Amino acid sequence: MALRRMVPVTLALLPLFSVVACVSQPGTSNKASQQAAVRASSQPRTATYSCSDGGMMTIENVGTAIRLLGPDGVSEELPAAPPSQRSRYGAEHDAIVLDGKDALVMKSGQMPLNCTR
Repeated sequence: MALRRMVPVTLALLPLFSVVACVSQPGTSNKASQQAAVRASSQPRTATYSCSDGGMMTIENVGTAIRLLGPDGVSEELPAAPPSQRSRYGAEHDAIVLDGKDALVMKSGQMPLNCTR
């Protein structure tokens, strides 16, 4: 007797379960566009930045470090800090944080400097 009641209920719920199975999980629907946004905001191999003090600087990304090329031709290399990072670089009392098209430059004894590429 219970089996006779279970068959119609199961048949009635079957379409509902199949529709629920087709609904995407949160956060997975725009994966390709999210990856494209990350690539667009990541640091290119070489980029020139205009800074808020009117100066310019070029940053060359060499993987586990960046090389700063100043307008005077002097270059300085800053390693990733910590080594697994790809947005924070620094040595001793100097540091740079890269965030999309922005760079925050911090040098010992000076006010932080905002730069944009």
